[in-house]
Formats: sequence, C-alpha cells, structure tokens
Amino acid sequence: MRRFLLPLLLVLLAACATAPQPGGTAASEVPAPAGTAPRDSAEWEPAIRAFEAQDARVRRMPGSVVFVGSSSIRMWTTLADDFPGVALINRGYGGSRVYDSVHYAERIVVPYQPRAVVFYAGDNDLNDGRTPRQVRDDFAAFVRKVQAAAPKARIAFVSIKPSPSRAALLPQVREANALVRDFARGVRNVDYLDVYAPMLDAGGAPREELFLADRLHMNRAGYEIWIGVVGPWLAKLPSPA
Repeated sequence: MRRFLLPLLLVLLAACATAPQPGGTAASEVPAPAGTAPRDSAEWEPAIRAFEAQDARVRRMPGSVVFVGSSSIRMWTTLADDFPGVALINRGYGGSRVYDSVHYAERIVVPYQPRAVVFYAGDNDLNDGRTPRQVRDDFAAFVRKVQAAAPKARIAFVSIKPSPSRAALLPQVREANALVRDFARGVRNVDYLDVYAPMLDAGGAPREELFLADRLHMNRAGYEIWIGVVGPWLAKLPSPA
C-alpha cells in the first residue's frame, strides 16, 4: 500500500503547485505588479502647514496663478521676475509626487481661487516605481479635484523633464508625457506644455548644460527654456475678473 501512497502524494502536491490562484490565474502566470502603491503623503505635512502659516499672515489673492509641484517648482525662486505683472503663488515642495498634490489640493491650490494652475511633477513618481499610467491617472485626479472647486481655472501640465541623472527612465518619461498630453487634449481647460523636447540635444540625450551638478535640478539656463514655454501660455490667459 505504501508503494502506491507515495507516488499519489507526489502527484497531488504537483497539482496544488500549478492550481489556479484566486481569480483564475496559475501561480506561474501571476502578472508583475502594475507599479508601486503611493507612499504616505503625510511626510509633506510640515511643508503644507508652513504654507498655511504664510496664508494666515498675508491676504490670499483670488485670481492668481498657482505654481504647484515638486522641487523644480520649489526652486523656481524668480517667478515674479520671470513673469512680471502676473499674480503668482509658488507652492512647490521638496521631492513631492503627483498624488501628493492630489492629497493636498484642497489646502494649497483650491483656497486661492486660482484662475490658472501650472503643475509640475512626475519624475519622482517614476523614480519611485510608479508607472506612466499611474502618473496620468494621478494627474487626472488632480484635475478633477481642482475643477470641482474652480471649474473655470486653466491647468497646465509642464511635461516631465529629461534629467541626466535619470536617463534610464527616459522611456517611461516619454510614455508618461504622451499619456498626459493625450489626456489634456480631451479635457476642457487643461493644457500640456512641452519642455521635454527642447531640453534634449541633437542626439536625443538630456542637455547636461541645463542642470546643476546633481544632474537632476535645473540651473538658470534650464529655467530659461521653461520661461519660454510657460510664458506664452500665461499670456493667453483671460484677464482676472
């Protein structure tokens, strides 16, 4: 009897190993995770509270243009000089991701009753393992949240820049940019601003001379390109009421 039980037991174990998992997919065919889950946006709470403390000391400016997003916005300290005559509010914070601005939109965008929003984020998301589709979907969620409170506000997505230090991510950057561009084409009052192409050299590589020594953040030459793209968009905005 034992001679028959052992082979039978081995057959049963092999069958269990290849049995479909919950949902009907065999264990050997389980798809790879579709990008990473969002990290906790609470890490930016001190920065958001600092913005709110500033708001408590100064009058908010309805009809302003809010620049929001990651460090490329935070480090754009010359906004007032670069776009004279435009009421601007800088709400860039650290290494934030797209979904962080979704989380905090009701505290750092909506209260200003903006006539326009200039948004930049996405390369930190991709570097964290988020997929291009997740970047697009998170930006769509940001748009919905802002438009629910300010339906007439125009929103511009500044394309994800090609940083030399993250050149390995360029395929994902291109895909994310294309997905956001296509999304923007189908949504009223949403625009896609391309800074990606002019930041590449003739061979399609990131232009090193546009970046600081960390090869991630831009120097003045890099921001000059952004000014040349964002400026004409701002000039076309309707005058504040």
